[in-house]
Amino acid sequence: MLRRFFLRQLGGASLLSTVSPLETLAAPSSDRAYWISILEKLSEPLLTALAEDQLKVRMPVESRRGQEADRRKYSYLEALGRLLAGIGPWLALDTDDEKTIRQRYFQLAQRGIQNAVNPQAKDYMNYSEGGQPLVDAAFLAQGLLRCPKLYQSLQPAVQQQLLVAFRKTRNIRPGFSNWLLFSAMIEVFFASIGEEYDKMRLDYALRQHEQWYKGDGIFGDGPDFHWDYYNSYVIQPFMVDILRFLPDKSYDFLRTRMDKIAPRYAAIQERLIASDGSFPVIGRSICYRAGAFHHLANTAFLRQLPSEIAPAQVRSALTAVLHKTLDSPKNYDSKGWLYIGLNGHQPDLGESYISTGSLFLTAMALLPLGLPATDAFWANPATDWTSRRIWEKGENLPTDHAVKA
Repeated sequence: MLRRFFLRQLGGASLLSTVSPLETLAAPSSDRAYWISILEKLSEPLLTALAEDQLKVRMPVESRRGQEADRRKYSYLEALGRLLAGIGPWLALDTDDEKTIRQRYFQLAQRGIQNAVNPQAKDYMNYSEGGQPLVDAAFLAQGLLRCPKLYQSLQPAVQQQLLVAFRKTRNIRPGFSNWLLFSAMIEVFFASIGEEYDKMRLDYALRQHEQWYKGDGIFGDGPDFHWDYYNSYVIQPFMVDILRFLPDKSYDFLRTRMDKIAPRYAAIQERLIASDGSFPVIGRSICYRAGAFHHLANTAFLRQLPSEIAPAQVRSALTAVLHKTLDSPKNYDSKGWLYIGLNGHQPDLGESYISTGSLFLTAMALLPLGLPATDAFWANPATDWTSRRIWEKGENLPTDHAVKA
């Protein structure tokens, strides 16, 4: 039904997903149609099943051999939290852009959350056993912060069940790493709705990360530097959003620093995208696919890109990444669920903590869908990104320089 809807409303533009980004730079309206088709592909099986209280029946849980039983404890909350964190800004839109389908997914998300926090539902999720629930309750909190009306639309009894679920995660001790930010994200959600919150968890996470800054737009993941994408998967998008939703002005000093750090790292991320949409296969959790560019997508959504990077070139670059990591049917099983992998089914790329639900972090690349179609990100003509300009066009561009913050 939804496929027919897009082909009818958008003139078959989603079929552009079969075209290599090197062959053409699509028209702005075609890019948005393609992104919406990806949103549909990720959201439809998950939100439909959860709304019908059938997620645990329908969603497969692929993981490392021997880890399946363990990951079933966590994979469902992983899927829900990460998907809503990615599509939350789009669900929050109040425009005519994709209005019919957006309203449908908003209603599915409402019913899905109701089942996820209701102890009597079949799809009631785990918020306290093991460490992983802290991570994905935080992503769910981030999704609700990015779409406040979703929480506001819940019945009071459901809201209370959600708050009880979030409070359960306080018994989980975060690791001395980016995990501190998961505790902080849940607390800033409490603060945003006027609930009592733990200021110490927030302060500890923010000040510890300030101490872990390594320079030139990069934080350590804990005391040590890691060559991976965790500055994008978690660290910088979480810090930016925590500071954005936290009303406490005593952290303005850190907001001022992040005003330099976040755009610099976004510029680095834009340069990591090769001319064909591929990117270096470095570090942990590479199976998050396009989620490697969570930070770049969030920076574009917040209209905080550095002045030398045009929004339309980020749109073009992220479109190429989406094509590269999500177009091939080898990425999906017969019912449309993502396989573990980066470019196809590559289970050996997945760590022991990776399962089907984890892979929904790829939805973070879709954050700019929260900008209306009239925004420069979508409305301006497609623009080559740095790698294409240098390697395909041979342009004479200025050198790149480090920043001090």
